Amino acid sequence: MTRYELASEVVVGVGTPSDDVAFTLCEHDTDDPRAVTVASVDEALDELKQRCAHWPHAAAVCVDVLRALDVDAPAYAGVITESLAYSTLQSGPEFARWLAERGPARPVVLPDPVQAERVGDTLYVRFNRPQRHNAFSTDSRAALLEALEVARLDPSVTEVVLSGNGPSFCSGGDLAEFGTFADPASAHLARTRYSPALVLDELTGRLGRRCRAIVHGQVLGSGLEMACFCGWVQAREDTVFGLPELGLGLIPGAGGTVSVTRRIGRWRTAWLVLSGRTIDPPTALRWGLIDAIVR
Repeated sequence: MTRYELASEVVVGVGTPSDDVAFTLCEHDTDDPRAVTVASVDEALDELKQRCAHWPHAAAVCVDVLRALDVDAPAYAGVITESLAYSTLQSGPEFARWLAERGPARPVVLPDPVQAERVGDTLYVRFNRPQRHNAFSTDSRAALLEALEVARLDPSVTEVVLSGNGPSFCSGGDLAEFGTFADPASAHLARTRYSPALVLDELTGRLGRRCRAIVHGQVLGSGLEMACFCGWVQAREDTVFGLPELGLGLIPGAGGTVSVTRRIGRWRTAWLVLSGRTIDPPTALRWGLIDAIVR
């Protein structure tokens, strides 16, 4: 195997897959979770080198966090590690550069960001900011937690279905809110003390496949991270999956280093983050990121 260092201790391989690199690139189909098939290894390497050169801190921290994860351990420890790393990057130069390039932004508050409806023993929870592709906001998080708390505390709820209104399930964190935290420490406490990821993980532990996510359109960033905590994920044929956080100088911050890694392994998770590329439903199904494709 040939090794290429893209950033400090961020090493990818070409050839035979190995545990000790971030991931391995190849041009042939493979079911090995340590490897990613690309049309051109040379082009993929050039793209990865440019991205890691532009966001070296975030790339290195991403690989560190993924290597530290024990997929067989409870989610809590992994979510805490992820959040601490995320807060570190929030105070770093790469996120500051992104904020400066974005410029001033005003958060958009929309009514009823999450809808919840109980039908019999099933709780239906729907993201409801369709004008913004259900971008996940502070008020969305509060409303989602309130809805999920019903299922968490009431054992007569035997099924939870998470979906989204409008053109997308959830396009990730609302970028207009990024940079509004008081300080990284406060942001860490908010993420971990009020975490939909941990509640979804708890519900899946009780309900298994009856804690379901039905996704479509854009399923990016925190949207993908939360869906992957569900025991069963089904996607429409129009769905696009990705983890774009590196482009902000960050890593996944809604539990994705745990939930996505549990499904596809740390190598392909690293690929999604470092490359910034999206994948389609057939690839997601083959990798195990989702469980079914529906029309």
